[in-house]
Amino acid sequence: MNKTCIIGTRGSDLALWQANYVKDRLAEHGISAELKIIKTQGDHIQHLRLDKLEGKGFFTKELEEELLSGKIDLAVHSHKDLPTVNPPGLKIAAVSEREDPSELLIVLKDCVDLKKRLSLKHNAIVGTSSNRRKAQLLSFRPDLEIEDLRGNVNTRLQKLRDEQYDAIMLAKAGVERLQLDLSAFHVEVIPPNEIIPAPAQGVLAIQIRENDEELDTLLQQIHQPDVAETIRVERNVLNLFEGGCHMPLGCYCRKSEFGYEVWTAKAKNGEGFPSRLYLKSDRTEGLAEKILAKFSIDRKLPSSVFITRELSESSYLKRSLAQHHIAVEARSLIKIFPIINTLDPYILKYVRWVFFSSKNGIENFFRLQPRLSKHVQYAVVGRGSEEALRSHGIVPAFTGEAEGIEMEKVGDAFAKVAAGSTVLFPRAKGSLKTIQSRLSTDTKVIDLPVYETRIDDHVERSGAEVLIFTSPTNVEAYFKDNLIEPGQHIISIGNSTGKKLEEMGLPYSLPFSPDEVGLAEAVFGIDNTNRRTSERGGSAETVTSLL
Repeated sequence: MNKTCIIGTRGSDLALWQANYVKDRLAEHGISAELKIIKTQGDHIQHLRLDKLEGKGFFTKELEEELLSGKIDLAVHSHKDLPTVNPPGLKIAAVSEREDPSELLIVLKDCVDLKKRLSLKHNAIVGTSSNRRKAQLLSFRPDLEIEDLRGNVNTRLQKLRDEQYDAIMLAKAGVERLQLDLSAFHVEVIPPNEIIPAPAQGVLAIQIRENDEELDTLLQQIHQPDVAETIRVERNVLNLFEGGCHMPLGCYCRKSEFGYEVWTAKAKNGEGFPSRLYLKSDRTEGLAEKILAKFSIDRKLPSSVFITRELSESSYLKRSLAQHHIAVEARSLIKIFPIINTLDPYILKYVRWVFFSSKNGIENFFRLQPRLSKHVQYAVVGRGSEEALRSHGIVPAFTGEAEGIEMEKVGDAFAKVAAGSTVLFPRAKGSLKTIQSRLSTDTKVIDLPVYETRIDDHVERSGAEVLIFTSPTNVEAYFKDNLIEPGQHIISIGNSTGKKLEEMGLPYSLPFSPDEVGLAEAVFGIDNTNRRTSERGGSAETVTSLL
């Protein structure tokens, strides 16, 4: 290409970074380019909430008009800002690599409360202009006050510095691209399977005229087809829901060894409790349509759930089931007994990591009032254990939730960070030692049984359509006197519980994450008309061969 390409971009620091990024990638392939700054409707109107702006594409329309008129050769967009359908005559020729699509919760340091989920004090004021973020934040912390926040990234951060808010939420990708200094704040990184991002969050879209074949061919040199494959699912979901930027919809697809995994969250509005779904498939074709079908108002969900754990009124799972009018019966089938009363100070002296695999392990360990070095770091198996640890004012340095439900993978990930140190494992007597078995030979393990479980002598059966088991001992307790009834669907909170069910020849489902959010996703993924299909969070994965 002999001429210099004209790249159209908005004028914010982030937009300019994005345009210059594309310019640099083109230069690597011998294509020269220069930038043209164009103001959009979204830049001009700063006093209205995003969902009050008319139509779709209020951050992109003017760039597209310049492109159609031939005044620029290509436009660089944050892909998540684009309408799902291109204007006639335009197309997306290439997409960038995907930056981390996680969210950042950026908190004033005097508004931090480590005992609370997300480290935010009670009734904190959080700034965000996104209904998607608002609905998901309130599902975790209904006490929060959400207020509108507009402006570019630096403007939003300045509003936080000026204490107009206690915290704000931003996309991690934008903050990292600008290399902003956030040392004045407390920052919580929220992974994309916890607060589910906007479709195509973290990806840049390069838009050109449909008939510009020469530029299209050149752009294939920087196009990322694997990224395009996953965000196509997310964008198709958005399109099928006929949603725009203001819709409280999150969708995140990734490729893993399990195939394509997709998380979706959708609420009726910013105040509504979002329904969440986890699906996986070995191909992307038809996946968006499957997700849409799961969210159909005509789909029949289970009417009742039994779980072998007591639930508080503020429980995420209980509130998730309530919005679908699903009756819940929650009762533990086991009793917990502490088995030690003191800790040997000599043992604690050399500990550098403490790994918790259960809430009971946490409560029974801290009951002993351990005196550990301030340099000790804490690890937990998942979000449920993290929440219990936070109640003691401790934020874990490692959370296995990002690895999903596969304990071997959690163990392998933890082995890398704990290599060569001494790790203490407060646990139940007789529990599995999967994590311990994955550690390197130069890592010293201290096993510390701090409690034991005993089953109730007689457990009444439940007629609920879904049975959720939260430990192997609860499985033993229930099926000592009871049988599974026709049509009942079993969900196991994790692999060790699942292995106990397998020993009994019982089919079951696994959620992605071993916590109440994962359980809510798994229940929502069950069709009442097809309850005997065993699924991992709603996907068509057979867990046992007895179906």
